[in-house]
Amino acid sequence: MAGSLKDLSQYRIKRSKEELDNARAMLEDGRYKLALNRSYYAIFHAMRAVNVLDEFDSSKHSGVIAHFNQYHVKIGDFPKETSKIIRNASEMREHADYEDFFIASKQEAEEQVASADIFFGYIYEYLKEKEVL
Repeated sequence: MAGSLKDLSQYRIKRSKEELDNARAMLEDGRYKLALNRSYYAIFHAMRAVNVLDEFDSSKHSGVIAHFNQYHVKIGDFPKETSKIIRNASEMREHADYEDFFIASKQEAEEQVASADIFFGYIYEYLKEKEVL
C-alpha cells in the first residue's frame, strides 16, 4: 500500500539524516572523497523531501535541483545561500566521483559536511513548519 506524500517526505528526510551521519563518519575515518559524496546525498534527499510535497520528482539530479531552486529558493522559502550550498556540493561530488587523480582534502570535506548540516537544518525546520515532522 502506498503512503502519503507526507510519509514519503518523512522517509526522505530520514534518509537525508542517515547520509549526513554517514558523511560525518567518513570524515572522522579520513575518507574524504566519501564524505563529499555522502554530504551531497544528504542534501539531495533533503531537497527531494521538500519537492515531493509539490508532487514533484525527477529521475535526474538536475531536475531535482532546478525544481527546488525555482519553487523554493527563488520564492524565499529558503535563503539564497542554499543554492550555493547545492552547487558546491554537486561540484565536489562530481570531482570526487569522476575525476581521475582527485584528492579530497580534510578541509574540503569538513566544509562540505558543515554545509550539508546547515542545509539539513533549513529543510528540517521547513518540514516542521509545514507539519510534516
